[in-house]
Amino acid sequence: MSACVPTRATDPSDSNPTRCVHPPHSPPPTPPRRFRIAGADVSASIAVFLIALPLSLGIALATGAPLQAGLVAAAVGGIVAGRLGGSPLQVSGPAAGLTVVTADLIHRYGWRTTCAITVLAGVVQLGLGCLRVARTALAVSPAIVHGMLAGIGVTIAVAQLHIVLGGTPQSSVLANLRGLPAQLARLQPATVSVSVLTLVLLFLWPRIPGRAGQLLRRIPAALVAVAGATAAASFAGLTLPKVDLPSWSSHALAGLPEGPVLGLAAAVLTTTLVCSVQSLLGAVAVDKLVAGRPDLISGTPGSGRGARVGRSDLNRELLGQGAANIVSGTLGGLPVAGVAVRSSANVQAGAVSRNSTVLHGVLVVIAALLMVPVLEFIPLASLAALVMAVGIQMVSLHHIRTVTRHREVPVYAVTTLGVVLFGVLEGVTLGVAVAVGVALHRLTRTRITHHERDGVHHVHVRGQLTFLAVPRLSRALHLIPHEADAVVELDGSFMDHAAYESLQDWQKTHTAQGGSVELTGRRPGTRIAEPSDSDHCRCRPWTAWRNHQCERPYTASAAGHPGASGEPGAAQGPSAGRESSGQELARGISAFQRNTAPIVRGELARLAREGQQPDQLFLTCADSRLVTSMITSSGPGDLFVVRNVGNLVPLPGEESGDDSVAAAIEYAVDVLKVRSITVCGHSGCGAMQALLNSEPGGARTPLQRWLRHGLPSLERMADDTRPWAGLAGRAPADAVEQLCLTNVVQQLEHLSAHESVARARREGELELHGMYFHVGEAQAYLLTGVDGDGQFDHVEAATDLPA
Repeated sequence: MSACVPTRATDPSDSNPTRCVHPPHSPPPTPPRRFRIAGADVSASIAVFLIALPLSLGIALATGAPLQAGLVAAAVGGIVAGRLGGSPLQVSGPAAGLTVVTADLIHRYGWRTTCAITVLAGVVQLGLGCLRVARTALAVSPAIVHGMLAGIGVTIAVAQLHIVLGGTPQSSVLANLRGLPAQLARLQPATVSVSVLTLVLLFLWPRIPGRAGQLLRRIPAALVAVAGATAAASFAGLTLPKVDLPSWSSHALAGLPEGPVLGLAAAVLTTTLVCSVQSLLGAVAVDKLVAGRPDLISGTPGSGRGARVGRSDLNRELLGQGAANIVSGTLGGLPVAGVAVRSSANVQAGAVSRNSTVLHGVLVVIAALLMVPVLEFIPLASLAALVMAVGIQMVSLHHIRTVTRHREVPVYAVTTLGVVLFGVLEGVTLGVAVAVGVALHRLTRTRITHHERDGVHHVHVRGQLTFLAVPRLSRALHLIPHEADAVVELDGSFMDHAAYESLQDWQKTHTAQGGSVELTGRRPGTRIAEPSDSDHCRCRPWTAWRNHQCERPYTASAAGHPGASGEPGAAQGPSAGRESSGQELARGISAFQRNTAPIVRGELARLAREGQQPDQLFLTCADSRLVTSMITSSGPGDLFVVRNVGNLVPLPGEESGDDSVAAAIEYAVDVLKVRSITVCGHSGCGAMQALLNSEPGGARTPLQRWLRHGLPSLERMADDTRPWAGLAGRAPADAVEQLCLTNVVQQLEHLSAHESVARARREGELELHGMYFHVGEAQAYLLTGVDGDGQFDHVEAATDLPA
């Protein structure tokens, strides 16, 4: 029994001035948490399972391993790697990137030794994970990784083409290419027809238009392609080689490795390298996919998806992959790695935790035990066509454009050819060697030019300035006469100590002899070694004009400068000492041409060639404090921006001759095919303040006629039956902020009334979002609860976006 402590009441109106307050007890024990699987995880696991089943069988077929080995690897990858790995939503299993490596190992050492190599590779992965070197693996040039995958894709596609045509692949790419004419001469019509049907279904299924297509596309194309080809072959009565799954009692497990020690060590190293790099890069890619789902980043309350998914722990992911390879190899399965296709499908299907990955592995186990009679109807030609398509897709045009833009085509090409002609480990080694050579070449290749213009000597240094370029730099600098004005422009990102001292010594000598020297860097857009006093500043591309006085201060007493006291047009009053608007504009343009244009010229040239293809229409207020590209971290070509006073969207039919907003919406949705529209309001909006202070019956100025489109927002806020919005758990600061939030929701409702928007939303091709930017706090918010039922009839909360 607890003691009662008398306490004086603080409320004078309380009839009982002393009350009995029991001291606090210890909190009751927390009941054990019940294991629950979210419905989103269940549906996502089914979607991933339907993709994994045919691909696992196809990859096993392509490697020459027992077909059960693909199912074992898929189950172990889902259960072991999914439960222990550091990337909750990454799905692991037999990967197409490992096909060439595994096929070569089976050809050289046999299946049981290949399983042993898989086990040893898993042990090495565990060791690397314990040493916490996962981040180091990401230092490999992306050109090498993309080249490796492209080479593997070419090898897979050429080998599977023989099976598609009704033949048997050879052991190397060159042998397969040499044997292709003979294979074309003896085509098997039944096999080719099944393969072609598989490819047609695979590529056309995701492109079915309309609402029916939206529903049908939820079924994975790989499953549809294999199932359709299997059904067609069965109904037609075609006699084809089909999947043959022997009894699990005769399934071969791992044995002791047999072969030369150096060969086995190289095999373990190759398997470890490909498995680890592919899994780690896949985890990073999954992080990017998760970043596109706010419900996974912040754990949106009430959405049914409250689990917060953090960034991948790469070292833990390496440990999980190592454990999965040990188990898979021991049980007679293929090597395991993260698989991009299944991982992206898992995220897009709505998975919220690692339970979806684990459950997909459990479904594979059930299928392997109970669906053997069904699986044995699948023609091998259909699986070969599926894997061939995967191999072709591994040669990504996007990756080729990326390496071209970064001038790494030699690295990509050498790696690809090396993998195709010699093997994965040899190709990667060649790629690393070429990457190092390219880096050294760039480091040592420096172009130094000297020319005179208007009495000023210009020395332009292009490239990295190292000790190797010091002799050429000295020769160029000594061409400048004494007492001459000189500008040295450094167009590079690196200068070593020897080059720095040489340049500084010359600068001091030349200045002492009566000359002047200006050192500039084109890329940073700033002077080298500028004084740090208040007369100078470092300007960013978005720096306000008032802070753009980077060369010298402008004052009314600046002799000889426009605007000085006594000159015509001199500045007077509080604005004295400031540039005119024309001068500010000219200075801003000059800063853009000097600092920003060299950086963005390549991207703008691409947009000029390809035209604009924005993903989003961004409708916001004309307020000068809203810099859309800054608060959305976007660049040229990303946003189709419409700005007006109050971020208003007039209802259709109420524009009264001003169709500018409706025209922009129609153009963005019907012509540009944007995938989302965002209405962004902001704090301290003058339009909302004017709307609150407006009086009926006053003069109808153009501004007041425009603000009438905001009257429904005012009525919505006055409606007591609707809940007020909040900002990340707090109430609005005042009525203006409440109206700003309410106005965003109301304009979204107006937006949904436009015919083009309504049609695109019905077809599932357009999403609407609300956003609020607090200017004083420099904080962005995404409004939630505004698109739940498509009517925008309430606001539940505003979710604070992550930094």
